[in-house]
Amino acid sequence: MNQFVRFEALLGKDKIESLKTKKICVFGLGGVGGNVCDSLIRSGIEHITIIDNDDVNESNINRQLVANTKTIGKAKVDVMEEHLKSLNPNVKVIKFKRFYLPEESDFINFKDYDYVIDAIDTVKAKIDIIEKCINQNVKVITALGCGNKMNPTMLEVSDLAKTSYDPLAKVLRRELAKKGIRHVKVVYSKESPIEPKEKELLSSGEKKNVPASSPFVPPVAGIIIASEVIKDLLD
Repeated sequence: MNQFVRFEALLGKDKIESLKTKKICVFGLGGVGGNVCDSLIRSGIEHITIIDNDDVNESNINRQLVANTKTIGKAKVDVMEEHLKSLNPNVKVIKFKRFYLPEESDFINFKDYDYVIDAIDTVKAKIDIIEKCINQNVKVITALGCGNKMNPTMLEVSDLAKTSYDPLAKVLRRELAKKGIRHVKVVYSKESPIEPKEKELLSSGEKKNVPASSPFVPPVAGIIIASEVIKDLLD
């Protein structure tokens, strides 16, 4: 049984075989990053590094591939590794349960990878990942804001310099321009952000403003990113 037979019908066996040799690094296993990983492995990728410090919590269930009632409290990297190997036992997974911090980035050698996916929220870390990839001539794609959005059909692939309706993009453009970086491939939504109607209740009993999130936009963004990665690797 060849699990890639339907994809081979689109691409040809030689291209599927070439994808098996590519090495991918994914930062963040949330609503976007989890679906990136899933789609990449279903496409034939067999070497993937995953980085995320979080454990699954109940509020993740509405949008994150790793999250269900049986995985609450488990490390996202562990759940994702198990999931990816259930899709293809040949997959080699390297996992790091940690935050990515620019000052503690020595655990990753970006040159080891054919493609890097930035699916994290921290601006400082995003900037550093992008800068390192571009300076080392490593392909990189960045997920912009998917919170407070409802319509997945408003997502598109773009250059950071051409984005609109995204506060995160504005910050990244400004800070990366200071480093001489103006062009980065991104996936973002042109939908105007929706004002959250409720605050999240914390375990302490305090209510806190956090980005609202739909079950539609982050997963679709992840699938779009995976499709761009596969396209670029084959090109």
